Amino acid sequence: MGVVSISMPDELEERIDEFGDDHGYTGRSEIVREAVRNLLNEFEDKRLEDRDLMAIVTVLFDYETTSVEEKMMHLRHDHENLVVSNFHSHVGNHYCMELFVLEGQLEEISTFVGKIRATKDTISVDYSVHPVDDISLIS
Repeated sequence: MGVVSISMPDELEERIDEFGDDHGYTGRSEIVREAVRNLLNEFEDKRLEDRDLMAIVTVLFDYETTSVEEKMMHLRHDHENLVVSNFHSHVGNHYCMELFVLEGQLEEISTFVGKIRATKDTISVDYSVHPVDDISLIS
């Protein structure tokens, strides 16, 4: 098995250790391997391939981190064919929420979400993907 070295903030490292203790993991490597598997499998749902999809992506970031807001604006413009709607809102005293409504193919949506996740200083990125032609498959 290969060895991969990663850097992360101390707070995230502490959260991983607490999570491992609380859930019976044998160490950080086991947690990171599972997280990576989940991330890689996320967009490999065969039921969604070659179908028109809708997606909702929610991004949370600190109000004073203007670089994130600027990056979100650029992503919206770079993916005009995918972004159906975009909503920006202030949440609480210190946060902004960016909501994207997307319509397109799985690969396009996956690429868009990946670019948002790769944006430095985002606090969280949540999303859901659903086929446009058959909502009954959501379960």
